[in-house]
Amino acid sequence: MNAEQRRSEILTCLTQAKEAVSATSLAKLFSVSRQIIVGDVAILRAAGSDIAATPRGYILQSDRKMSGVTHMIACFHDGAQMEEELNICVDHGCTVVDVVVEHPVYGQLEGMLDLSTRYDVSQFVKKVKEQSAHALSELTDGIHLHTLKCPDDEAFERVKEALREAGLLYR
Repeated sequence: MNAEQRRSEILTCLTQAKEAVSATSLAKLFSVSRQIIVGDVAILRAAGSDIAATPRGYILQSDRKMSGVTHMIACFHDGAQMEEELNICVDHGCTVVDVVVEHPVYGQLEGMLDLSTRYDVSQFVKKVKEQSAHALSELTDGIHLHTLKCPDDEAFERVKEALREAGLLYR
């Protein structure tokens, strides 16, 4: 299989996947290194494929069927409160699509999250700890935005109220 065929197969895998597909699993499937897959995905993106990298792997954004309403919310907290904040969002039925910060040099920086359950949140927090990674919000002293996909406006209002009560909503 040549590189062009492999990239076509990667797109097929992502189209058929019901959840995120990791670069490691794609590398095993195609008997190449993880870095080759990362490069293939970069080439696919450059060619116009709407592939997003989440903490659990790649997803095709254009194929995601997420009903409900989308809202952005501004939050403020230190790193120790990240799990609490994310759990509040998913506990009210919302998906935390991303985190966005405004960097003084680079402008808007966005990290895809795609967290819908407490399990997703726990795996994300575990990965952050294992990798000794820093939250994007550390770049802005704890101020950040989240895009939330909620089943309805009432769920979003419940999230806002719960974050306000927890002292995590930025005012």
